[in-house]
Amino acid sequence: MRSRFGAEITWLPFDLHPEYPPEGIPRQQLIDRYGPRMTDHVRTFFVRAGLKYNPHPEVVPNSKLALRLTELARDRGLHEPVHDRLMDAYWTEGRNIGDPETLRELAAGAGLDDAESVFEGDAYADRVTASTAQAQRLGIHAIPAFVVDSKVLILGAQPRQVFEQAFDRLNGG
Repeated sequence: MRSRFGAEITWLPFDLHPEYPPEGIPRQQLIDRYGPRMTDHVRTFFVRAGLKYNPHPEVVPNSKLALRLTELARDRGLHEPVHDRLMDAYWTEGRNIGDPETLRELAAGAGLDDAESVFEGDAYADRVTASTAQAQRLGIHAIPAFVVDSKVLILGAQPRQVFEQAFDRLNGG
């Protein structure tokens, strides 16, 4: 999308489940709530997109620390490598991105070596909360969610064609 439409992508923090305890919830609890078809649907989407789907088998993490960490990375000019590393760790490697030790390791591996302020206090918590509230006001209640040119909201994981149609429409096509 970047090369075809000149699109700039800005990832913003969104705390989907602020009610989760810091240690996350058992994955089985999520399956019990939404049914196994939800997991099957997500896995199928990943496979069709040529991606590996391998989240942590036992825990659905509370992502608040990870979101705060990516905001520190944004301020250090390292948002993209840290964000990408956390996404790979969660979706492909089955890592628990709610675990502080795991996050320390992943951040350092992506070049962010001064992350302790995130773990020792509440640095960036206000930014995550404000961004989440703004997203909710726009009608975002799921992830992923995309706002295209401040005019089109695309909710959920969608095929590439949905984005191409949105860009074409915005460009008068």
